[in-house]
Parts: sequence; structure tokens; C-alpha cells
Amino acid sequence: MVFVLLYLALDGVSFIHPLHGLNITPWNPAPALGMVFLVRYKKAAWGPLVLALLSSEALVRGLPALWWTSLVAVLILAAGYIALGSALERHLPPTQLLDDKRTLFSWLVLVAVGTLMVSYIYLFVLRLLGLLPNAGWWQAMGRFWMGDCVGIAVMMPLFWWLSCERGRLLLRRALNLESLGYAALAAMSLWVAFGFGEQHGFKLFFLLFMPIIWAATRQGMAGAILCAALLQVGVIAAIRLFHYQDAPLAELQILALAMAMVGFIVGVVVDEQNRTNEKLRQSLHLAAAGEMAGALAHELNQPLTALNAYAGACAQLVARGETGEQLQAAIHCVQRESMRATDVVRRLRDFFRTGETQIESILLPQLLGHVVQPFFEKAEQHGIRLKLHPTPEVYLLADKLQLEVVLRNLLSNAFDAVLSSPRHQRRISVSAWEEADEQICICVEDSGLGLTSEKAINLFEPFQTADSSNGLGLGMVISRAIIETHGGELWGEVASHGVFKLVLPIETAEAREAQAKRAESQKALSAD
Repeated sequence: MVFVLLYLALDGVSFIHPLHGLNITPWNPAPALGMVFLVRYKKAAWGPLVLALLSSEALVRGLPALWWTSLVAVLILAAGYIALGSALERHLPPTQLLDDKRTLFSWLVLVAVGTLMVSYIYLFVLRLLGLLPNAGWWQAMGRFWMGDCVGIAVMMPLFWWLSCERGRLLLRRALNLESLGYAALAAMSLWVAFGFGEQHGFKLFFLLFMPIIWAATRQGMAGAILCAALLQVGVIAAIRLFHYQDAPLAELQILALAMAMVGFIVGVVVDEQNRTNEKLRQSLHLAAAGEMAGALAHELNQPLTALNAYAGACAQLVARGETGEQLQAAIHCVQRESMRATDVVRRLRDFFRTGETQIESILLPQLLGHVVQPFFEKAEQHGIRLKLHPTPEVYLLADKLQLEVVLRNLLSNAFDAVLSSPRHQRRISVSAWEEADEQICICVEDSGLGLTSEKAINLFEPFQTADSSNGLGLGMVISRAIIETHGGELWGEVASHGVFKLVLPIETAEAREAQAKRAESQKALSAD
């Protein structure tokens, strides 16, 4: 009954400029509601749809013909709508929100072709029943098809979104202060287009494209749907307010349809772009988690090795019957290394869950030495001269593991570049120096071929690996994100050999003292 009442209300509001008193009007949004009802409820919707059409024929149009001819016409129209609804049901999944290009275009083609066929059959029956004169066939055909096509194409997305929970949620999110802005722009555009447009052949109608493009680009399909429905209602209200005759109605409806389709296409593209960006962010997070897992596995290896050694010492002491200080010291060492391993595992778990980091004071020479040391053996195996230059004694306030991920990635890329280079001299150097504004610059250079201008432009684009030998893929994107999170900058220079630099802020003495006090407080709380 709710459906029937809504159908009657929509049919009554849109029953303007009827041709021969029949259901032939320039705008017909009620079938859009019928299509959604048919797709959602399938065969269970057939009876209510026939009842709604019969009620509209009696209450809205007042039975313009004999009762039996009106009944035949209504049944033919209902059969056409049911056939169109069945076609849409097969091509429109229940979870689909018309927010991808393929579904949108296939839906639009079905609506256009389906309404054309329904219009032809319905008007042919009216002609056979003597309700439509032969002379007005083509005019009636064009008006009825345009009314149904525009009504369904513009209003069905709104009804479709309102009929499911996810669509209602997205529409509620789109109703904010910005939506009031494009609604106000739509009202002003309607006033200008219709207040002054008739004098210029409605050449100012293009102004109505501005609010819907604004809504679509900012809010995607949700904004486009809301704005398209608002503009369509505004166009019909303006037609009635300014008492326009039949002449410009077809042109106005075609423009309204084009306006809505432009908005829908822009909205779909924006939604697809947003979904792609979200998938990319998830991919980057997983890749970053993989990098962090590798770094944490390296850190975990040390306490596990120590645990094995201390556990063996405990076993030997127990075997000798030792129960004094030596055994207690060995047990204390086991506990300490267990806590270290637990802390590493906890940091990995926190990063996977929330992306949280652990900020601490890091002495730069120790950081670089810890990162570079494992690469010396690899350099010796491949005949590469790896050199770590003297480093300023400065502190960084950062996440140690994340910076290690960045530096290891730069060194791995340097090794790949050197090994793939035809040059005989293979060199990699790591250096650092202080710069102005309390910053430190870390530079990784190699004797590889270096970056060209084109490669430098695409260096930090996701999945834009220059070639298989350079190894510049997601690792560089993650590295740059980490450095920017720490308030720094990472870039590669265009040169005849590989040059990568990163700049990080140096921890000030005041910040180091505050960090030390916080660490002491946390240590005291842990002891308590």
C-alpha cells in the first residue's frame, strides 16, 4: 500500500501537459519507482504495480475512456513495465549501486531501448482502441517515450539507492554543508536559466551543469544522484511556474537527461577512482607491513639467539647443581631477552592493527652502522666497494625500525643498480652531513647508471617500476611515506650515477631531555 500511495503521489505531481487527457506527459517519474519495486520484489510486485496503474487511471486521470478500454490499456502498460523490470532484474545485481561504468551504461541502454518498446506497444494499443488519433501518433510517441525515459533515467538511481541500506548510508553522508552549497547554486542556476532563458531560446540552460558537476566531482555518484533529482524537480517546477507550453518541453527534457547523464558519468568515475585509491592504500599498507615484518624479523633474531644461549647456560648450571648468583643472573638474562622478543612481536602486531609507530631517540651513527653492517658481506661477495663515511653525532626522534626499512631499501636498490650496470668499478657509499635549520642529510650513492629525467618523474609512482633491474617499485613509495611522516623529504637526483638523498630533522637537546624524562617515568611505572 505504501508503494501504491507513493506511485499515486508521483503520478499526480507529474501529470502536466497531458496529451488527449491520457497518460502521455513530458515527465513521468512514477515508473522509476515501479522499476525499483519490480527489481527488488520480482513477481510479488506485479499485483501492486497493476493496482497502482489502475488507481492512477481512475484517481489522477479520471478514466478518460470507457472502463474496459482503460483496463486494457493499463494491463498492456503494466505488462510492458513488468517486462522491462524483469530485464533490469537480470542485469542489475541487488548489491549494485550503479556506481561503475559498465553497470551504468548497460542500465541506461536497457532503459532507453525498453521504454521505446513499451511506448510503441502501448501507443499502438491506444490507437487500436480509438483513444489516440492517427494524426498525433508521432507526437504522442516522442512525448511518451521521452517522459518515461527521462523519468526512469533521472529518478530510478535515487529510488534504487533509497531501497537499500548501503545506498541510504551513502546518501546520508552526502547530505552536509557542501550539499547545501550546490543546492543553492542549483536554485540560482534555475532562476537564471528560466527567468531570463526563454528570451534567448534557453541558451542559459548550460548553467545547470555547474551544480551537478560540482556535486559529482566532490561526492561521487551520491552527490550526482541527489543533485540530478533536485534539478529535475526544479525544471518541472519552473515549467509549471512560468507556464511554458508544449513547444520547449521536449528540448528541455533532453537537456535535463543530458545533464543527469553527465553527472552520473562523472560521479561513477569519481567513485571508481576512490575505490582504486582505497585499494592502493591497502596494498601500500600491506607492502609496508611486509617491509616492517622483515625488519622486525631481523630484530627478533638477536633476542632469540641470546635466549638460546642463556637457556643453554641455565641448563649447564642446573646440571652442575648451581643455585646461587650465577644461575639467578642467567635466569635474569633469559627474562630480559624474552621481554625484548615480546616487545618486537608487540610492535609488529600494533603496526598490522593500527599502523602505530614507536618514537625514540636514535643516535645517527649507530643507526647507519646497524643498517650497513649486514651489507658488507654481500658487497664482498660481488666485488662491490661499500663505504660508510664518518657520521655526525646527532640524534633523531623517530621510529628506528621504519628508518631502517627506508635505508635498507635504498641500499638494496643501490646494489641492484650496481650489479646491473656494465661499469667495471662497483662502488656504494653512505654519507651524512648537517644542514641548516637543524636537519641532517643522508646520501646513498652508487656507481650505477643513475636516474634519467623520465625515471625521476615516475620514481615515486605506485607500481611504476622503471625496469626489473632497478627494483624501484612500492618500496620507494613506502620509503617516501615514512620519511614524510617523520617530517623529512626523500628524492632521487638526475645524475650520471645513482644519487638518493633524504633529509630528516635533528632532535634538539630540549626534546632529547624531555624524551629521556618520559622514558624514566615509563621505566619507573613498569618497575612499580
